[in-house]
Amino acid sequence: MSKTQKIRIAIVGLLAWCQLAAVAQTTVKGVVTDAKTGETLPFVSIIIPGTTMGTSADVDGKYLMTMPAGRSALRFTYVGYVSQDKAISAGVSQVINVKMEVDASLLKEVTIRGKARYRNKDNPAVQLIRDVIANKEKNQAAHNEYVEYEQYEKISFALSNLSDNFKEKRIFKNYQFLFTNQDSASSNGRNMLPAYMEEKLSQVYLRKSPYAKKQIVKANRRAEFDSKFVDNNGLSAYFNRLYEDINIYDNNISVATNLLLSPIANNAPTFYKFFIRDTIKTSTPWLVELGFVPRNKTDLLFEGKLFITLDGNYGVQNAYLTVNKDINLNFMRDLESGLEFEKGSDGRYHLSKTTLSMEFALGEKSAGLHGQRVVNFKNFTINNPQPDLLFKGPAQQLAFNPLQKTGEDYWSGIRHIPLDWTEQNIYRNVDTLQTIPSFKRTMDIATIFLAGYKSMGPVEIGPVNTFYSFNEVEGFRLRFGGRTTPEFNKRLFFETYAAYGFKDEKWKYFLSGSYSLNNKSVYHFPLNYVRASFQRDTKIPGQDLQFVNEDNFLLSFKRGENNRWLYNDTYRVEYMTEFQNHFSYKVGFTKWIQQPGGILEYIKTDGEGDRNVANLVNSEANVELRYAPGEQFYQGKVYRTPIINKYPVFTLRYGAGLKLLGGETSYHNLTANISKRVYLSQLGYVDLTAEGGYIVGKNIPFPLLTIHRANQTYAYQLNSYNLMNFLEFVSDHYASVDVQYYMNGFLFNKIPLLKKLKLREVFSFKAITGGLRNENNPERGASVYNFPVDELGRPISYTLNKQPYMEGSVGVANIFKLLRVDLVKRFNYLDHPNVSEWGIRARFRLDF
Repeated sequence: MSKTQKIRIAIVGLLAWCQLAAVAQTTVKGVVTDAKTGETLPFVSIIIPGTTMGTSADVDGKYLMTMPAGRSALRFTYVGYVSQDKAISAGVSQVINVKMEVDASLLKEVTIRGKARYRNKDNPAVQLIRDVIANKEKNQAAHNEYVEYEQYEKISFALSNLSDNFKEKRIFKNYQFLFTNQDSASSNGRNMLPAYMEEKLSQVYLRKSPYAKKQIVKANRRAEFDSKFVDNNGLSAYFNRLYEDINIYDNNISVATNLLLSPIANNAPTFYKFFIRDTIKTSTPWLVELGFVPRNKTDLLFEGKLFITLDGNYGVQNAYLTVNKDINLNFMRDLESGLEFEKGSDGRYHLSKTTLSMEFALGEKSAGLHGQRVVNFKNFTINNPQPDLLFKGPAQQLAFNPLQKTGEDYWSGIRHIPLDWTEQNIYRNVDTLQTIPSFKRTMDIATIFLAGYKSMGPVEIGPVNTFYSFNEVEGFRLRFGGRTTPEFNKRLFFETYAAYGFKDEKWKYFLSGSYSLNNKSVYHFPLNYVRASFQRDTKIPGQDLQFVNEDNFLLSFKRGENNRWLYNDTYRVEYMTEFQNHFSYKVGFTKWIQQPGGILEYIKTDGEGDRNVANLVNSEANVELRYAPGEQFYQGKVYRTPIINKYPVFTLRYGAGLKLLGGETSYHNLTANISKRVYLSQLGYVDLTAEGGYIVGKNIPFPLLTIHRANQTYAYQLNSYNLMNFLEFVSDHYASVDVQYYMNGFLFNKIPLLKKLKLREVFSFKAITGGLRNENNPERGASVYNFPVDELGRPISYTLNKQPYMEGSVGVANIFKLLRVDLVKRFNYLDHPNVSEWGIRARFRLDF
């Protein structure tokens, strides 16, 4: 017999065995209900008699189970009901609906109600969870005066749900080593391709009063991509923001930047249904298995089970958390979290291990991204006093040299738990990827689309979204620019661009040079640099954009008149330093020569009548102080984007106008800003911003006063007034408030048709009050530039002396998972020319 014949016989035999195995298996499904009321019973235990194999019904009482060969019965058990055994027909897919009878002998002790009749009153499950809530403060580790432990954590990511066709695509021709043993690589039925890994070992110290936490990182290792394409620190920070620590005793638990209500939050019985599923008497102390589900499946809530100790402490001994498939979270295909607790020397239970797995995908069957974070704790010690000096300084402190690489031999000796087989080769695979030319080309293309820059070694060309734009003053505008990278010099950075307007026929350009004083990039935390720059370009008075360039093509489309611009020559030098506690200060000097453009004119009225002023020269020394405790951000190529959290941000700016180097005006300008996000649990969150400013000085022309931030684009801008016109309001003192309220679908989730769309409500209110003192008001005789007027001689700039400017909006967010549309209303100053009382604005926002 030939070798080929032997292979064929083996394949035929294998197929025959698979067919017999399929025939031998039996699939059973059905619904479990109360025999009397017909109400479905959630979480009924279903086991094969004589084995430990089994499953449980879901929240709607539905179950599905595959029986192994040789088994012909199922047993259904539920607290408060009589157990039932059901005979099964072998080798046949069948539906068996089960009607369970209430156990009269247990009726006085436990009352289990079905889905339709659930209530909190006289419900033993609710009484139990209230006992847990009443005792949760003393069951937390922070209840002790001092706590310390060693913490090991690992976070890994993999492409998931990949088919064989995906593997065979031409693009992966050079990456087949990534698919080693991929045929058997599965996690909960997913084929996965490991892509990222990070490990960290720390010693953690907690102090109760005053509260402080110190994490001393003893070792850190991660798979790093080429820094030309990816900021590895930013990537790590973002992943750890998605997969934060889970403390079941907190009222709210952060998952993928959203807050989900804990099943043992103070108000948990209002939002959850609880069911006693089992009493475990084989454990000491006895445990109660407590199931819980959300009352509304689309709300930001968990479902799962808790194991509660019956020792009078009502502590959590184990927890399993997941979410309903209908939850109002974007791109979330799956979530599972497990929490394990160990009994400590004080008789209470402390965390010993947490696991959080989430899979993100665009669709149910599409490829996705699966991530898992595992945190393990050991050497848990309580009430061992530590000196106050230990808790001073930043909350996280490195106790190793980050430049010294550590290998697998080192990590295999310090890991609390071993890597699973899908994680073992990630470090090597990522390193190998960096050497493959086709991978570099792919990353290069991705960087152009995502970051806007084309890398060319020592220089980068971009950002590409500014290459073309247009406006009424410049007409068609072309721009080309770039900047150097650390390959050019690790301390010295240059950035430049040139632009040309085909209508005004003028060149614009920019050049800056920055020198890093801490051997880091001038874009990386903590910042510490000196910078000098010159810019000749245009600007719209009163337009203030965050994180985007003003000549972005998408912002070229504007409403109303947009023909009053400034041509600026700006010379600037500045020194910037930032500390680990996120306090920073910036000191600088700016010389600004501005010339009116378009139909804007600088006209000054004095004893000789109206006089046209060709340009305004201003010199200013400025200082900015900023404090952002607990700040997180994603470090991008052009800027860093804040990841907003619960901590406030304080900013104080001071500018002094100086009559030197041609400066014409003397003044003192002070501005203060406070912003904070306030979380409201199930009701969403509110972003609050308060700002105030005061300018001291006389005869200050309006271009140097506060021209309030207006918006004439069709994009909704968070920090501007969306129905205010450019140059409409001018002040030398003001106070403002901005409220953005995101309800996260709390209302829409209750509406049957809308909740399937996973829409989210958003509301806003903005108001600003202020004024202009007579000594700076041209309408009150001040010797300054006149306010601009339109073609009919009507003024287009005003003061806020009469009443505050106010606008509000009602919007729908999460349209197609990325679009927010607001209906904006302007409440007053409707008699001004070319203003609208109503407007529709849109904003792209990709969020979980």
